[in-house]
Amino acid sequence: MDKHIAIYSTPTCHFCQLAKEFLAEKNIPFTNYDVSVDAQRRNEMIQMTGQLGVPVIVVDGSVMVGFDREKFAEKLGLEA
Repeated sequence: MDKHIAIYSTPTCHFCQLAKEFLAEKNIPFTNYDVSVDAQRRNEMIQMTGQLGVPVIVVDGSVMVGFDREKFAEKLGLEA
């Protein structure tokens, strides 16, 4: 898969963990940004979404707020 995937998350976010587990199950590489400690990435996330809610998942520049397994799989062209 040739998609660039980034997840803006926090360590205590259940849905963030589910998104990362989904990608790991599918052997899809991604970049994780812990916005609880990285102020620059937190500000970047706020600029993209206008909010502090996580996860924010970016697939090739397309922003998705929250984790919905089916929608995420569809965006990646995979089976949920």
